[in-house]
Formats: sequence, C-alpha cells, structure tokens
Amino acid sequence: MEELDLIVESVQHDMEAAVKHLDHAFQRIRAGRASTNMVQDVMVEYYGALTPINQVANVSIPDAMTISIQPWDAKAINDIEKAIINSNLGFAPSNNGVNIILNVPPLTEERRRELAKQAKAETEDTKVVVRNARQNGLKELKKLDGVSEDLIKGIEADIQVLTDKYVKICDEHFKAKEAEIMKV
Repeated sequence: MEELDLIVESVQHDMEAAVKHLDHAFQRIRAGRASTNMVQDVMVEYYGALTPINQVANVSIPDAMTISIQPWDAKAINDIEKAIINSNLGFAPSNNGVNIILNVPPLTEERRRELAKQAKAETEDTKVVVRNARQNGLKELKKLDGVSEDLIKGIEADIQVLTDKYVKICDEHFKAKEAEIMKV
C-alpha cells in the first residue's frame, strides 16, 4: 500500500513541477510592460565564467517601458551589453557609460499573436510532460507484484484524475497569459 501512495505522490510531484516550469516560462514572455524577468535568463561572460545578469548588475524598472541595468563593476558593461544582444531578446541596448538602458517597444498586434503562439507551445509542452508523468506512474504500477487488480484500477483512476486536474490548470494558466498578452 505504501508503494502505491509513493507512486501517486511521485506522479503528483512531477505534474506540479511541470506547472511551475510553465509559470517560469510565462514570466519570460513579455506582455507589453517591462519586467526584470525578461532578462533574468541572460548569462554574462564575467571573468571567464557565465554568470546570471542579476549577479553582475542591478536590474531595475524605472518606468513601464524601460529596463535599467547598472553593473556593479564598470568594466563589465560591454560584456553585459554583448550578452543582451546575443540573447535574442529583441532589445537594442543603449549604454551611457554607467547604465545600460533597454527600451521595451510597445507590442504590435502581430507580435502579440506571436507571443500568444509561444505561450500556447509552452502550454502544450507542459501538457506532454504531465501526460508523461501519468505514463511513468502507470508503468510503475504494472511493475508491482502481489497487488490486487481492483486496487491497481483504483490507483490508475486516481492518477487519471490528477492528470485531468493538471491539464486543466495548464489551460487556465494559458488563458490568463493569453489575455494578458492580447490586452492593449
């Protein structure tokens, strides 16, 4: 019985992790306003090591359409600028010698649709991960010996209920993100 509970807990943990990953992916998809999350995954080559941008500079949002990056080491400003350009975020950094300023352009209708498609793709990928977690749980159930078929059928039903729940959560998160993206 304990093994069955562990399998269900493991499946649920994997599904929760998939939804957390989806939320993280959605944070990187901008929705018209500047956010520090837009640059959080930029890695800067700093003294020979790839370092997250927030560990080499202060990233702030002075207004809704601007991201300001102030390096802690003035010598790193060019490396940070190069990392932003290479990250394909679509920003053209301007450097005043002290700060790097990223102007976040307003989203066009075409760009909004593109971002909505990107969010939809992330959602579909997450649903695949959720379904794979279900499959892995069912495989683990089949490996068990000495457990009644009725008990296994009950656990399979529980795993399906979890799967349906997390797929629905993914859809709800997508609808909210899509509304945020498409809002002018």
